Amino acid sequence: FSLKELHGIFPWLVESIFGSLDGIIVGWNLRCLQGRTNPNEYSVALDFLDPSGPMMKLVYKLQAEEYRYDFPVSYLPGPVKASIQEQVLPECSLYYNKVQFPSSGGLGLNLALNPFEYYMFYFAISLITQKNSPVTHHVSPSNSAYFILVDTYLKCFLPTEGSVLPPPSSNPGGAITSPTPRSPAVPFSSYGMHHTSLLKRHIAHQPSVNADPASQEIWRSETLLQIFVEMWLHHYSLEMYQKMQSPHVKLEVLHYRLSISSKHHGSPAQSSYQALHAYQESFKPTEEHVLVVRLLVKHLHAFSNSLKPEPLSPSAHSHTASPLEEFKRVVIPRFVQEKLYIFLQHCFGHWPLDASFRAVLEMWLSYLQPWRYAPEKPPQSAEPLPRSVSDKWAAFIQENLLMYTKLFVGFLNRALRTDLVSPKNALMVFRVAKVFAQPNLAEMILKGEQLFLEPELVIPHRQHRVFMSPTLGGSFLSSRSPAVTDASFKVKSHVYSLEGQDFQYKQMFGTEVRNLVLKLAQLICQAQQTAKSISDHSAETTATQSFFSWFRFTPSDMNGSYTGNDLDEIGQDSIKKTDEYLEKALEYLCQIFKLSEAQLTQMMMKCGTAQDENGKKQLPDCIESANGLILTPLGRYQIINGLRRFEVHYQGDTELQPIRSYENATLVRLLFRLSSVLNQRFADQMEVLCSREDFFGRLCRYHLTNPHLAQKIRYSPMVRDRTGQHWGPRISLRFLASYRTLISLLMVYFLASWFYIGPVGCTFIILIGYFFYAVIMTFFFEGCKPHEH
Repeated sequence: FSLKELHGIFPWLVESIFGSLDGIIVGWNLRCLQGRTNPNEYSVALDFLDPSGPMMKLVYKLQAEEYRYDFPVSYLPGPVKASIQEQVLPECSLYYNKVQFPSSGGLGLNLALNPFEYYMFYFAISLITQKNSPVTHHVSPSNSAYFILVDTYLKCFLPTEGSVLPPPSSNPGGAITSPTPRSPAVPFSSYGMHHTSLLKRHIAHQPSVNADPASQEIWRSETLLQIFVEMWLHHYSLEMYQKMQSPHVKLEVLHYRLSISSKHHGSPAQSSYQALHAYQESFKPTEEHVLVVRLLVKHLHAFSNSLKPEPLSPSAHSHTASPLEEFKRVVIPRFVQEKLYIFLQHCFGHWPLDASFRAVLEMWLSYLQPWRYAPEKPPQSAEPLPRSVSDKWAAFIQENLLMYTKLFVGFLNRALRTDLVSPKNALMVFRVAKVFAQPNLAEMILKGEQLFLEPELVIPHRQHRVFMSPTLGGSFLSSRSPAVTDASFKVKSHVYSLEGQDFQYKQMFGTEVRNLVLKLAQLICQAQQTAKSISDHSAETTATQSFFSWFRFTPSDMNGSYTGNDLDEIGQDSIKKTDEYLEKALEYLCQIFKLSEAQLTQMMMKCGTAQDENGKKQLPDCIESANGLILTPLGRYQIINGLRRFEVHYQGDTELQPIRSYENATLVRLLFRLSSVLNQRFADQMEVLCSREDFFGRLCRYHLTNPHLAQKIRYSPMVRDRTGQHWGPRISLRFLASYRTLISLLMVYFLASWFYIGPVGCTFIILIGYFFYAVIMTFFFEGCKPHEH
């Protein structure tokens, strides 16, 4: 094919691979393609899309000719689309000189992208657009072709060792430079502080662009990272979008709109209300999306930590550092920090309160621990003691203070609303407590808070969005003194750039958060008590279901209360794990916030009051009213989290209970009809017999009445008028429909046949035996019924 033909089919080929932007065309469905299920297609896709494969060779070949391809602005992330439609250029240099306006007006905006950018845009956004792909089997996101390709591209273009491989092109001058600056058709205001790219700053010192392969190296690396961050992280709510607009940007937009409206009365620019209304689209990241972002975060930590040691002379550094090394220095604070913080805030506030939040949690904890991805290995010791966080990470912690403190408070609020009896929820609390309990970490966070709370003697220049230029603060691994030596100013700039100048900071080690931690500790104690009671109940149930229970005439659980919990199906091992997680989490929380033993003892005593002298749980917190008991907010909380419950009993007509799984439905209906006929025919005679005061009357009452039926009403949280519900003496044959009763009788007849006893004789012996049993029970235990439904 000629270059012109390749240029024509390139957009079709990209769409055929990654799917259409509207999600209608699925493409190769890389997110569901796995080597275990489709080994041939999997290997072909990876080879074809490899950084040195045929597809990338085509990209570089087209890029040498400086072709451009249109990408619709309407498919960009919501904040970017809204700002461009408001004619406010986003701060990311990826969009500079790329916005193309149609001749008709302000609709149908496009980005003019080169082949590499166009390919990576489609690759990155396919993670967002292809959400409803048909899946016929279980797919593990970390084993999909898409996940492997993301890892491959990151290792190729953001290498931790060596440099980026040159483009696989036979033409040494084939790789293009930064896009040629062009004036946009409509003037743009700045989204924030205008930063030139690292590439442009590096090229300014070079005599020839094509003569320096490092320029192309950093250009591809920076472009790849910007696209990944913009497509995957640049999402947040409408309120956050309005909040992120600084006052001076809003003022510039207002002045611009006034000037436009005075010049073009016929076609005014799109109003802010219309742009914001168009932005009101819900963003719900998937678990796969979060896993890919975590992969990006982990690799960026490893990439940044691979920064080479600097020479002692700062002047020598400025002349010898390669653009890739300079890129490593600022990659996290400049490209990732802000958008990842907003992305995490969105997930913490909108993710469902279930175990799937574990993916978000691990991504957050990965960002908080860059030392896990440092090249140096921890010393091997006989005892696995927790590693102390080195003081060299203090600058990183201070420059990411909100990641540690505000998101920790957000997690506390989530944990207080979850069921900690569940092993998965208990594990999440344990993971967070374990990370923050690492030696020296809490002290460095507290130091960062103290720096932020220091009074300002001189108010610095107010910059709302990017408060500090990346060139001001060096890498957190650097031993070189940064241009700004005031650590307090650096912490303040971090907080105000993310939350605004009017942000009211909530101290992680302050009184308010400490009270939340105490509530969580109390909830952990209650969850431990609940898990213990569930374990004890399961053990008692198992003990009672012995072989001899088969010989009872009726099942013992027909009037039993509901004690269901998800742990009943999981088993004793999971209950043990839950207790271990909660115990360790409580221990770590005590280490972090210096909780005393007296406070823990007081909490345990409060938890202990939840059980009465019989060891059974009390009712949920209620208030009495004319209609019975009414749950309080605390009572609803106790029920939702499984801390307390009502003992539910069946209180209707015992003969009209729903047919149980251990009963024969046909026999239940037939025996009910037979019992009803007998009760209607002999009702008066049974009433007379039961009213007698002699032994025969007691024997009839023992078989024909249920004295405990009326007492069950007191177990109900509601009090109703039951005066019309009177059940006199009656015959109940429903116990004969139980499978256990039938099997027991068959076993008795089978054993009797061994002794040459026929069915009639065996039936006579059973009746005689039961008569003596009933006489004894009537004498000593008249209140105990032989069969109570």
